Amino acid sequence: MMINKEHHDQVPLPFGGGVRGGVLLAHDPTLSPDARVWIYTASRRLTDAEADFTRQQLADFMRSWTAHNQALLARHELVDHQFLLLVVDETQAGASGCSIDKSVHFLEQLGQHLGLDWFERMRFGWVSAEGQIQVADRPEFAALRAAGTITDDTLVVNTLVQKRGDLATQWLIPYRQSWHRRLF
Repeated sequence: MMINKEHHDQVPLPFGGGVRGGVLLAHDPTLSPDARVWIYTASRRLTDAEADFTRQQLADFMRSWTAHNQALLARHELVDHQFLLLVVDETQAGASGCSIDKSVHFLEQLGQHLGLDWFERMRFGWVSAEGQIQVADRPEFAALRAAGTITDDTLVVNTLVQKRGDLATQWLIPYRQSWHRRLF
């Protein structure tokens, strides 16, 4: 199914199965709207088998993720086999520096196992004219922008969302409203 750019907040999407950008966590009633969000972009799209493996590893990690010996109320979501979201509801226990370090170390190990990098920050996602999320490195994204393929109205993936409640309205935003325009 394609994204209808004029009504993308009401169209079911194939990459996450939810609404408005396909992020199910945006609508999880068990998490506070103020829950912290971390978004990672893989250096390449995962295969189906790698995505299944990643989800299982993340589920195991989430069950054991703690801060100062307190279990974190945490969720994860892999969107479109390329974007990883970690969410911690700090109403139960706050994410500490050490717990955040644990997640980083886990993702480094997972990336090493899969042969990819979750920490390459110069990869940018956007919704193509065909309604599919695409990802490009900085030079390619700049070239697409210069060529007019990515316009002011093109929806881009906002990897700077910090709160779960903002995922519903800020996950996909028009280029003209995004932080991307400062780079390109």
